[in-house]
Amino acid sequence: MKNTYQHKLEILIDQANQIILGKPDAIKLAVATLLANGHLLITDKPGVGKTTLANVIAQLFGLNFKRIQFTSDLLPADITGVTIFDQEQHQFSFHQGPLFTQLVLADEINRATPKCQSALLEGMEERQVTVDRQSHKLPSPFFVIATRNPDEQSGTFMLPDSQLDRFMLGISLGYPDRAAEREMLLNPDPRNKLESLDPILDPDLLVQLQGAASEVTTSGPLLDYLQNLLAFSRQDPAFQSGYSPRAGMSLLAVARAWAFLERRDHVLPEDIQTILPYTRHHLSAKDQGTDLSQLLLTHVAVP
Repeated sequence: MKNTYQHKLEILIDQANQIILGKPDAIKLAVATLLANGHLLITDKPGVGKTTLANVIAQLFGLNFKRIQFTSDLLPADITGVTIFDQEQHQFSFHQGPLFTQLVLADEINRATPKCQSALLEGMEERQVTVDRQSHKLPSPFFVIATRNPDEQSGTFMLPDSQLDRFMLGISLGYPDRAAEREMLLNPDPRNKLESLDPILDPDLLVQLQGAASEVTTSGPLLDYLQNLLAFSRQDPAFQSGYSPRAGMSLLAVARAWAFLERRDHVLPEDIQTILPYTRHHLSAKDQGTDLSQLLLTHVAVP
């Protein structure tokens, strides 16, 4: 049964590759983040397919999807919802905001003010929001894909470290290669296929797959290797500050999901090495400007 579902995941990734051309690694990393029950941050220039990726993931997994356009005048209540007095019922009732869905695209998250950015924090971490001292649970599964413009662009606000640490992975799509771009130029816009795209899986199956991915085996030496990587980042002077415990847990969770996508029941050091370069957003702002993953991989021995 597990192999059947893993085969469906392979079909799903293949379908996504037919719409988002030339980005197989980004698609697989996005799927792995979803299987790991985490959230994904995409930092890139406009027009490279960030929104299309979120749409494709939502449709292929059969997830309810909502897009929130972050702007400087957005309010926290515009995201979480509001409590309104019902004249007919003579009582207050909660009206859900767009955060109450299974896949949320937080588009251009760093164009909103820090106060509005923080409205996402509770939902991402606790899978609930609190409005007027009342807690409201978010749907399950719940997956946030946030897009971020480069910080040097005008009209952007820096994301605080506490916000960045909530994202399991941070990726960049980048420009397509020459062959993929030629196909885009010669053929009709592949985004037109979105309307006729049928789900490959459904939300209930996704929850089961998330559970199966979390059970992928991690050996003692593998955990030693991961802890040695984390310890090196906290001790070496090349790092402003090292990886947090949450970052280590995120790295391991996505490595399990990556191994699951590779049809393995155990994590290899290669899985950790593959995922590590996409976790530098967990470091301090100074460290995010350089890729320190190669330093870690070079100086920390594989057991």
